[in-house]
Amino acid sequence: MAGLTIAEKILSRHAEMARATAGDTLWVDVDILMTHDICGPGTIDIFKREFGDTAPVWDRERVVIIPDHYIFTKDASSRDNVNILREFVTAQQLPNFYNPDTDTYRGVCHITLAEEGHTRPGEILLGTDSHTCTAGAFGLFATGIGNTDAAFVMGTGKLWLKVPPTIRVAFDGILPAAVTAKDLVLALAGAIGVDGASYAALEFTGSAVDQMEMPERMTLCNMAIEMGAKTGMVAPDEKTRTFVRSRTDKAFVEAHTDPDAHLLAEHRFEVSKIAPQVAKPHSPDNVVPAKDLAGIAIDRCYIGSCTGGKTEDFVRAAQILKGREVRVQTYCVPATTSVDKDLDTFKIEGQTLRDILVSAGSHVGPPSCAACLGGPSDTFGRLNGGEVCLSTTNRNFPGRMGSPASSVYLASPYTVAASALAGSIQDPSAYLQE
Repeated sequence: MAGLTIAEKILSRHAEMARATAGDTLWVDVDILMTHDICGPGTIDIFKREFGDTAPVWDRERVVIIPDHYIFTKDASSRDNVNILREFVTAQQLPNFYNPDTDTYRGVCHITLAEEGHTRPGEILLGTDSHTCTAGAFGLFATGIGNTDAAFVMGTGKLWLKVPPTIRVAFDGILPAAVTAKDLVLALAGAIGVDGASYAALEFTGSAVDQMEMPERMTLCNMAIEMGAKTGMVAPDEKTRTFVRSRTDKAFVEAHTDPDAHLLAEHRFEVSKIAPQVAKPHSPDNVVPAKDLAGIAIDRCYIGSCTGGKTEDFVRAAQILKGREVRVQTYCVPATTSVDKDLDTFKIEGQTLRDILVSAGSHVGPPSCAACLGGPSDTFGRLNGGEVCLSTTNRNFPGRMGSPASSVYLASPYTVAASALAGSIQDPSAYLQE
């Protein structure tokens, strides 16, 4: 009998079964449910309709509510959404609410979940956001669900899930200086397409992944959904344990893929052969090496989001921007308040990240999703017309960052920073060698 994958083991255990394999459909117990200001009100409305206006959630400690998308705005509808969350949290006495009007506010949900200790190996984390798969970097099963499913979980703590097959993606070797996890996952998207992993679990392995710190692994798993995957996963190791244990004392049970587990497919990459990548409009799989687009004029650069707004992302951008000046509008949005603080404490040759970004001519905004999902007209960094934008975000569909008349290219912080200096798309390799 063949062994099991990480996904199969986690889902089996949460269904109280000895063995479940790809294709099986199970009732599973959920560890964490996350929702935010975009989907939270709809989820709450369905929950109240189906369970009753005063019905309690299944477990107050396991419902995490993180407003983050349309926060710093005068838009009345957006503010009403947050008020709905606030009223529900008060009525239910939910402890895990990151209120944007208090010092409990943190920022982008996917990064907040990790920073606040909600991502633990071996667990099931469901969220009303497609990029919930980011948390799979911690060796757990994390996936996005709709409002109706979320309302059911909110009331019962359970959900009917189909066990996905696993596709192994091995990144081996030593990363070139200008290549990041964002380049690797863009290369993968370009190779297999936006439907190349439909309803599969992408398990990232290989020596290059072993060398990555947790934020880079999160970038890999974050974009699994861009290939249609149910989740992205990295097996837990000592880096995982150190990160998690520094943020929570809750126990967890790890799962690892057996050597003889059945795989749907396997893709192997030698990372030394991967150059900085760029996804052209209007799809994350429309990928070519950055050097092939050198000289294409851009109007705006954007560094931020759950994919590209972590401290490590701004360190990379600052390495290129230090002592230089951008030639196009450049917006920098830290993912969380913790990252925002790091901009003032992390230094490169005695200069803080914020000083480097601002001195180069960048505009630094408050931590949130900001323009990644477009948002109201006063959203920081939102595209307003026919701009050509190079961004560290995860999607470049028409209208994703604002105006549908704009064009969005996707790249790593290195590539975005180098391009901001030139006013056109650039391979960042030369900038790091100067």
